[in-house]
Amino acid sequence: MTDEKKTAEELEATSGVRANSPAKQETEGAEELPADLATAYKQLLAEKNELYDRLLRKQAELENVRKRLEREKEDFLQHATMGLIRALLPTLDALERGLRHREDNVPEKFYEGMEMIHRELLEVLKRAGLTPVESQGQIFDPHVHQAVETVESDKHRDQEVVEELQRGYKLKQRLLRPAIVKVAVAPSNKNGAASKENQGGGSSNKSEQ
Repeated sequence: MTDEKKTAEELEATSGVRANSPAKQETEGAEELPADLATAYKQLLAEKNELYDRLLRKQAELENVRKRLEREKEDFLQHATMGLIRALLPTLDALERGLRHREDNVPEKFYEGMEMIHRELLEVLKRAGLTPVESQGQIFDPHVHQAVETVESDKHRDQEVVEELQRGYKLKQRLLRPAIVKVAVAPSNKNGAASKENQGGGSSNKSEQ
């Protein structure tokens, strides 16, 4: 046992490497390779690194292709959905007009059926991503509103939407149809302007006299 221990210690002393460090032994072994083998080893290592870099680039390219295909698929589905929903908007408008302008000689059950159809259709479109454009009481926004008439008013803010003539809609944050609205404008101050003109005329007369 003593001889074995002595032999191990002698090996450690002569090699400078502990018996329990194989990584270090391999490294030093590689450094001690003949010149031709060392050159071949370096070439293989360079080829391995190049192949690894190429693999990483290919993986990145495949990931970019996958993301692009996902975007194209989503755009295609959104455009297809947009066309279908746009075709359904006139039906939705007709239901809303019918519910707003009820006639006395029409049975209430008829309007109850219309309300149910309108509610279910609106729910289906909402699940598809349809949302109404905010209009009433909002400041006119040319990106989502289409003004067809202006009315002078001192009870509203300038450029405030005072009436929605046709509801606008968005589909997943993309404008599907602008809201058709009436917009308030500040009343023209004709009396004030006339008063200023009179004051100006009076001053002129006084100066002439």
